[in-house]
Amino acid sequence: MKGNDIRENYLSFFENKKDHLRLKSFSLIPKDDPSLLLIGAGMAPLKPYFTGKVEPPKHRVTTSQKCIRTGDIENVGRTARHHTFFEMLGNFSFGDYFKKEAISWAWEFLTEVLKLDQSRLYVTIYPDDNEAHDYWHKMIGLPENHIYPLSDNFWEIGEGPCGPDSEIFFDQGEEFGTDPENQMGGDGDRFLEIWNLVFSQYDRQKDGSYLPLAKKNIDTGAGLERLAAVLQKKKNNFETDLFFPIIEEASKLSGVSYGQSAEGDVALKVISDHARAITNMIADGILPSNEGRGYVLRRVLRRAVRFGKLLGIQDAFMGQMIDVVIQMMKPAYPELVDKQAFIKKVAGVEEERFHTTLNAGCDLLSEMLEDTKKKQQTILSGDQVFKLYDTYGFPWELTNEIAKEQGLTIDEKGFEAAMAEQKERARAARAKVSAKVATPDTTKLDAKELTTEDKDGETKLLLLGQDGKEIVSAADGTEVTVVLKNNPFHAEGGGQIGDSGTIVGEEGTIQVEDTKKLPDGIVYVIGTVSEGIIREGETVTVTVDRVRREDIARNHTGTHMLQAALRRVLGDQVNQAGSLVLPDRLRFDFTWPEPLSEKQLAAVEQIVNEEILKATPVDIREMPIEEAKKSGAMALFGEKYGDVVRVVSIPGYSKELCGGSHVKNVGEIGSFRLLSEGGIGSGIRRIEAVTGKASYEDMKKDRALLREAAALLKGKPEQLAEKIEKTLAQMKDLERELDSLKQQQAKNELGDLMKDVQEKNGVPFFGAIVHAGNMDELRKAADVAKAKLSGGCFLLGAVCGDKVNLVGMASPEAIKAGVHMGKVISKAAKICCGGGGGGKPAVAQAGGKDPSKINESIAEGVKAIAEMIQ
Repeated sequence: MKGNDIRENYLSFFENKKDHLRLKSFSLIPKDDPSLLLIGAGMAPLKPYFTGKVEPPKHRVTTSQKCIRTGDIENVGRTARHHTFFEMLGNFSFGDYFKKEAISWAWEFLTEVLKLDQSRLYVTIYPDDNEAHDYWHKMIGLPENHIYPLSDNFWEIGEGPCGPDSEIFFDQGEEFGTDPENQMGGDGDRFLEIWNLVFSQYDRQKDGSYLPLAKKNIDTGAGLERLAAVLQKKKNNFETDLFFPIIEEASKLSGVSYGQSAEGDVALKVISDHARAITNMIADGILPSNEGRGYVLRRVLRRAVRFGKLLGIQDAFMGQMIDVVIQMMKPAYPELVDKQAFIKKVAGVEEERFHTTLNAGCDLLSEMLEDTKKKQQTILSGDQVFKLYDTYGFPWELTNEIAKEQGLTIDEKGFEAAMAEQKERARAARAKVSAKVATPDTTKLDAKELTTEDKDGETKLLLLGQDGKEIVSAADGTEVTVVLKNNPFHAEGGGQIGDSGTIVGEEGTIQVEDTKKLPDGIVYVIGTVSEGIIREGETVTVTVDRVRREDIARNHTGTHMLQAALRRVLGDQVNQAGSLVLPDRLRFDFTWPEPLSEKQLAAVEQIVNEEILKATPVDIREMPIEEAKKSGAMALFGEKYGDVVRVVSIPGYSKELCGGSHVKNVGEIGSFRLLSEGGIGSGIRRIEAVTGKASYEDMKKDRALLREAAALLKGKPEQLAEKIEKTLAQMKDLERELDSLKQQQAKNELGDLMKDVQEKNGVPFFGAIVHAGNMDELRKAADVAKAKLSGGCFLLGAVCGDKVNLVGMASPEAIKAGVHMGKVISKAAKICCGGGGGGKPAVAQAGGKDPSKINESIAEGVKAIAEMIQ
């Protein structure tokens, strides 16, 4: 049975035979859950339903959830079952069925649908869970010697639902070992865990305490990859059809066959695993960066590239791996095909960047290793290993391998300490991000009776909450969440921030600051009681800040128009990578490998403004998602859509799926102005722009600035270019004259300084301090010295403000005699308190922070030259 068949059989079994609602996999990016960086378990996206605070779409649900875990990434490829990306098959009950059904249905699926040998199935239970024991033994008929109590059979991940669990194992046979470690719960491969049934009955709090859940739940997780290995009779997951086509492609590219060597097999397995992770992380909107989930992606991608290099793959190859992954996964995840070009573009740019940094890191590592040897040390310090890792993205494993080749080891403990310090800084930074306001239990509300009619006026305040708990009243200064019977406030979504406004009761007022939507569709507002007292259940008057919403609408429609214009100017390979719609401006992120030219930016701005002048009515209608896609509607990045979608189109110009606020006619936007364009990551560009009133205000600022600049140059705005050109010409003449004087001064100064030139084995050399205002002037002085000193080498230094600059040059004759100016400059720079630099044998430069030690630096450099000359 193929991997895709196993997934479909599982979902169909619970959907059709056990009355579960089949849901698509949630994004790898957690929604409204600050306790998780990435989704690492099938139940993680369903936490609101388990806690009972949000009514689920159905009380029985089944999913195949994409998951990412990197806590033990170093084991990937070295064991049979460790992965960074995997799929967790799950069936869930939210206060419906419990242990009896979960156990009997799991057994039915394994033995009747997958037809596994019953005699090879074993289970573990929590020691105190007599109920689970009796179901397995008395109801299923499992013998006692197939039931093992284990104290760690208690499942939890971060905050939220948890409880005792029962794990199901498959005995792969004695060929996988007979050692004690191969018993259930051990590290061996003989007894393979294939399914975990979690009986959720507690809610873990932030302080580590456990509270009973209002309703008992079932949370299960069956590893798709492990089931595939069992059914396909493979020794490890990587030999199943879920991985092996990727291994074959990598093998073809590298010329290294699977099974040829242990090292080669590890590299091929790592590439196959990481390619799946990379593809799905980028597809879900994660982009390479130096923090958070973006750093996880960068680490996984660079690790894959590194293992490709170990196999001998020198050119970029991730794009080919991604093609294979998408071909394999598209039956279950057709959206990967739509995003294929985008995924390959992001991965390709990051891969190219890493190749560059990898080469730079190798040069620095060589210097570090040579310096370590000269000091007669055998261990490369942890700080140096971390510098390579943090600055150049240089994997510590690769540093370790190269060091071993030269008879050295690395300080792993020092590296781990530096890593721990960095993680602590990252945790502290995340802690500064304000947590989302918790919402109280909304299950008592009937979502069908709630409306979102866009009409100000009287309505009923149905639910008042504070810090995740329902309250009956709130006084002045209290931050609250509110659910209204009719909510005219537009919720955050599609990059657009939520509406604001006021809620006025009989004795108090709430200033609404934001509006959000729960997974079950209930819209709630977040605000602060600004005066008096607000009570749950009272009739209130609701007013949306219409001016603010209109500004948001202009910017949201402007965002759609900007994307359409970019695709016209740059081509259809432009893909959205994120957006933010605010009242005062808009931000649009998109895939593109290089900065846009002024001509391209001008063309984009012109296209949008010409379309605004046409005053085309905006057409908004709802339709089935398949009909919308066939009509050519584009999906907004990162959004999850239902069966019926809202299509926003500007006839003849753009068409997108979007639930946000928009103008009725593009003419209402008034005007559109680009503010900035720049890079924010690997192959990702960002444009910021303004519309309407903000565009007019920006124009006024530009006009005032032009008038001020013209006045300073004693002219009119229309003469500004001519005046600036004339002033620049005068400045160039003065600079040339000044350069000439400085060069003459340098010649005179060097003439005096070169009286003390030393010589060794026919190679003249010297070191000197000269007057130079910056590095450019110091290099020009060095050119003068080079012309004067034939066949030799020298080191020049200059104090520039509160810094030190150093430049050294060596002739071919000096290099032949053993001089390496890059190494000379490195030693000299170390004296200048935190200085650093380097270069090639012929030319090198550096900077330092302590001008008081410039004489010592020059002396150290001259000493190094003398020692090098053979």
